[in-house]
Amino acid sequence: MRCVLVTGSSRGIGLGIARAFAAQGDRVVLNGRQDKDRLRQSVEEIRRDYPEADVMGICADLADCHAVEKLFQSIEAEFGMVEVLVNNAGSAYFGLFGAMTPQDIRVVLMDNLYTVLNASHRAVPNMVRAKAGCIVNVTSVWGQAGASCEAVYSAAKAGVIGFTKSLAKELAPSGIRVNAIACGAFETRMNDRLQPQEKIDFMENIPMGRFGHPHEAGQLAVFLASEECTGYLTGQVVGLDGGLV
Repeated sequence: MRCVLVTGSSRGIGLGIARAFAAQGDRVVLNGRQDKDRLRQSVEEIRRDYPEADVMGICADLADCHAVEKLFQSIEAEFGMVEVLVNNAGSAYFGLFGAMTPQDIRVVLMDNLYTVLNASHRAVPNMVRAKAGCIVNVTSVWGQAGASCEAVYSAAKAGVIGFTKSLAKELAPSGIRVNAIACGAFETRMNDRLQPQEKIDFMENIPMGRFGHPHEAGQLAVFLASEECTGYLTGQVVGLDGGLV
């Protein structure tokens, strides 16, 4: 039974991942930025569906390194060292790059890249000392292919991919694996902006003909962090996009 932190897990893909780890008996920490009610509801949902699950939720803005330190201190006091870190926290921005303000750009980079760097920076020293641990970063197919009207988001997600590959090489001698999941279009609040016809048109470009579901990301994250996954798999970006890219 490991201690698993899933960032950005009060809803959507993060919640699907948290549920998957809880289902197999891990101690799971859910995290949201500020919506305490939503986070509490998600924790209660997992406890209801998995009565034996050891789970808690902590609000923290992971773009703030001081908040990250407090988060990890709270986790370590209750569950011990974070053995599996799933970096999922992020936000979307849809619009022309030229119309973005400097603050818009900063927020997208902080939410999608700095959160990953800050949480990993705090988790890694303990993993290195223990010569054990696993990091799974949730990125996007747009970090590989780029997306019109999501230029900074795509740049941030590409940064997560580069960070994944680099950190994997750095931590491999310590027995720590680092991989990423490049998600395509999923049934989450992030895609609620799409009108029904826009969603139908988008699905026509997906070979599987549908959007992904959060529990599918959960299944893959659990596998990447499991003993069943070969210990030789690190520094990889696994596409979960229905064949889109």
